[in-house]
Amino acid sequence: MAVHILRRLLQAIPVLLFSSLIVFSILQLVPGDPATNLAGPDASDEDVEIIRNRLGLDRPVAQQYLDWIRNAVRGDLGDSFRNSRSVSELLGDALAPTLELTLVAFTLELAFGVVLGVMAGTHLRSGWDWGLSGFTMLGIAIPHFVLGLVFIYFISFRLELLPIGGRVSLLDDPVEGLRYLVLPAVVLGLTGAAVLARFVRTSIAQVMNQDYIRTARAKGLAGRAVVIRHGLRNGLVPIVTVIALQFAALLTGSVVVENVFSRPGIGRLVVGAIQARDYPVVQGALLFLVFGFIMINLLADIMYGILDPRIRLG
Repeated sequence: MAVHILRRLLQAIPVLLFSSLIVFSILQLVPGDPATNLAGPDASDEDVEIIRNRLGLDRPVAQQYLDWIRNAVRGDLGDSFRNSRSVSELLGDALAPTLELTLVAFTLELAFGVVLGVMAGTHLRSGWDWGLSGFTMLGIAIPHFVLGLVFIYFISFRLELLPIGGRVSLLDDPVEGLRYLVLPAVVLGLTGAAVLARFVRTSIAQVMNQDYIRTARAKGLAGRAVVIRHGLRNGLVPIVTVIALQFAALLTGSVVVENVFSRPGIGRLVVGAIQARDYPVVQGALLFLVFGFIMINLLADIMYGILDPRIRLG
């Protein structure tokens, strides 16, 4: 198992380096000059040049990248152009609200996605199956921002049941924090639950037609035990893949949801930095998200080895 994990770690290093190069290169192609924006419309060329020199933007692009990635390895992602605060500090402040939203949405996604998928996969062409089809179509077809605005209008504005936006930390006040978290978490987790339920349904339906399932039933094993101990367990490998991808999708989806519900977090931090052309913050946040995706995929690979020993021995 240790060899399997080490091999996956070594494979992740070039992926992370290549992703960092793409992140850095794309932002260099964005029109506009951060030094000009910071100097203001009344600044002279000399003022702009001084700011550019202070920010290190006058150096060759290759040198800027090497310095940036060298510092990033040490945990130094630079300073924000707007307020001179450390990018690592800004990400640290924004991480807690984003993780709070993502974990609650992920819990809802797992609960609805797995249960609905198992029920539909074990009751093909039944009401469960048709209901899942409708739920899947709605969940995938409606974008996060549309669903968020609909919820805000009917639940928060018309019925006045939940707050429109903002955040209260769950650690400070769990009850009030949940009131602020329910709508964005449901909006964020609904699409993922629809996708996950569809994959769980397909995987369970395929497994339930295998010979060992029929043998277990012929031996008199209870239906629930057949589904959980044999069906769900043997169908987990493809499901784990989808779960890993969906958790990564939740991190990116939080960018939209946080802005719709005016929640603090990495999403709002990135959007504000893009609007201000604050390159260090955008680069640091994107690099952090890429690192998160790679770690999630690494955990999924480890789970493959635990669920199916043939994978780690291959």
